[in-house]
Amino acid sequence: MTLRQEHSSVSRRLAYVVVSVVFANYLGNAFSYVLAAGATPVRIATSLACLVTIGFLQLRVFSRPGSNLHSGKAYLALGAMACLVYVPYPFFPNAWHGMPGFLAGSALLVLPGRVRWLVFFAVALSNSLIRSQFVSDPAQLAYYAVSAMVAGMVVYGLSRLPSLVKQLETARSDLADLAVSQERLRFARDLHDLLGFSLSAITLKVELAIRMLGTQTERATRELVEILGIAREALTDVRAVASSYRELSLSDEIESARSVLIAAGVRTTIEANHPELSPRSRTVLATVLREGVTNLLRHSDATRCTITISGTGRLASIDIVNDGTPAETLGERGSGLTNLATRATAIGGSLLAQTTSDGGYRLHAEVPVEPEPESQEKQARTPRFAGPLIATRFAQVLLTAVVIGYAAMAMTLVTYYPVGVLGIEVAAVGIAGTVALVLGVVTRPHLRLSPPLRLGVLAGLAACVYVPPLVFGNPYLAGVPGFLAGACALLLPRRAGWMAFLAVVGLQGVIYSLLGEDTVAIGYALIATTNHGLVLYALTRLRSMVNQLHEAREELATAAVTQERLRFARDLHDLLGYSLSAITLKSELTHRLASIDPGRARQELTEVLEISRQALADVRSVALSYRELSFDEETQSAQALLSAADIEVTVKIDACDQLPTEVKVTLATVLREGVTNLLRHSKAEHCEIVLSSSRHLVTMDITNDGIPTIERRSRDGSGIGNLTTRVRALGGDLHAGLTPEHTYRLRAEIPLPFN
Repeated sequence: MTLRQEHSSVSRRLAYVVVSVVFANYLGNAFSYVLAAGATPVRIATSLACLVTIGFLQLRVFSRPGSNLHSGKAYLALGAMACLVYVPYPFFPNAWHGMPGFLAGSALLVLPGRVRWLVFFAVALSNSLIRSQFVSDPAQLAYYAVSAMVAGMVVYGLSRLPSLVKQLETARSDLADLAVSQERLRFARDLHDLLGFSLSAITLKVELAIRMLGTQTERATRELVEILGIAREALTDVRAVASSYRELSLSDEIESARSVLIAAGVRTTIEANHPELSPRSRTVLATVLREGVTNLLRHSDATRCTITISGTGRLASIDIVNDGTPAETLGERGSGLTNLATRATAIGGSLLAQTTSDGGYRLHAEVPVEPEPESQEKQARTPRFAGPLIATRFAQVLLTAVVIGYAAMAMTLVTYYPVGVLGIEVAAVGIAGTVALVLGVVTRPHLRLSPPLRLGVLAGLAACVYVPPLVFGNPYLAGVPGFLAGACALLLPRRAGWMAFLAVVGLQGVIYSLLGEDTVAIGYALIATTNHGLVLYALTRLRSMVNQLHEAREELATAAVTQERLRFARDLHDLLGYSLSAITLKSELTHRLASIDPGRARQELTEVLEISRQALADVRSVALSYRELSFDEETQSAQALLSAADIEVTVKIDACDQLPTEVKVTLATVLREGVTNLLRHSKAEHCEIVLSSSRHLVTMDITNDGIPTIERRSRDGSGIGNLTTRVRALGGDLHAGLTPEHTYRLRAEIPLPFN
């Protein structure tokens, strides 16, 4: 089991155990009051049936991760819960005052918007109103209202946090997909900006050199020298894109633009008078210049071009003006201009592209001479997954509310007992100190306390908890020692912490016994102390686990991005590296042959032209991921991604070397889409990929144990639809759906041609 699997498993187990124990304590405390009242067998059986049903509804409907809490079934269960809370109340008045908390918490889970909070407070107040028929002391009535609210928040929080943990676990692929998409976009932008220009320039200069060979050999030789320089620079660009870094030289781009425009027969004027620029600003201006010239050559019939680069002490600007209106206007902005705008705005600049009054075209960009530090820029534009932030904030607010609620309950009990003004003041100080230590230190996981400091915090808590009741000889703070118990479990090593937890709970029972309390009061003290401690421990730990899961998602995203970088780097090396090396070698050969064998030189240049055009197609292919897929590579990639997502994967692949190319490409596409859908839409823990082939048929099954939450939409969506089209184009068929074993299977069957 991996570390992430262990964290997920522990978080789920902890949530279920705490929810079950806390709810069982609430129900068990109520049943103890039924027994203390001297109930008959009928009353015992009736109360027990009601309590068990309340527990069943809470655990199996309202607290179950994945339950649809806005369905008719949930509303029906809420109505049943209301009946179980209010109908038995007149028959078990002393036992049932803790049950409205279940209804209040369930109402928060099921009802929408403001209605749920209105019902929540109404239920809490109703508890006080009903108890007013039996008691008249204001402090006691306030206690019943506050206890119902606190119990409701506990029920709500302990029911919601397991669901949030589950949601974070299933969000693993969403964050990774987002990171991978951004990585694809970055690669596509860099490929377009860097290699597109270089290959376009090579193509243009090769065409010019072919025309000049034999007639203007010296001019053709100069063009060949420039082709060699551009090809070598493009090889550097390939490595730069793959390694995620490229800093352009503005002066080099100016000279390159001048050379390419003159070679294209465009009369060019370039004026450059700008202050010293930071590397990032210089790179953005160079990129704008490169893209502007590329668009001019590709999309316009310009004969004149003016390039002006100027600046002040704070801003630098570039203007590229030509007399040919391009097909790509401002209203139909393509990816090139969009990428430029993104680059400019990322460092605090701007981009403007428009037609001029005389029918020409102007590209204008402004950038700061010294932009903000890159870390701030990256932080501003890096997307954050909102789930963990919301969950952590929710857990903190809930924990604070519950701790303060428990403190308020304790204070209402203090005012009920005859301890005098001094006693109330001492108790208030003790409770305030307890709350301050719990919220300020104990529940702050980022605080790194040394062992002596941990013991000091526990000693301070013990003083705040035990001094007031021991001084006045009255155990009115029944559940407050639970804060000490929970703190022990949080601050001490695991085994010692839980032993101390049990010791604090047991000590509370001993104190109540020594003070002469009856069995019901002793049981209440034990239950209250246990619940306070477990709730404090659970809400603190679950909040920490939310953070850990968030970090795990970031690790997964990093792994997915790394995998994508490796894929792109491999594609760049295999496709563009070969092409550019061939261009370089053939250009060197042509340079040597230009004066001694023009015919052979022209033939070599024609091949260079074909290679450069193919390389341009490869740029688009790699950037858009439309290249021919390799089934072996996709299998390895699928195993890596599934393992990174904590999904146990089994791969059984028959030898497929003899399969037709189109069959292997289609199977690779099905595999990629199937794994993508699994990560996005299911909660799988196990996946099996099986490829079996016979003489006439090849079958691939992708089976997992996570039923998709949007199965119908996944099956009918564009992804599965596209796969079906691909498979049927080869005479095969594609099936996606549930199996009798309650798993989900994507099956592709493709017939093989006869040899």
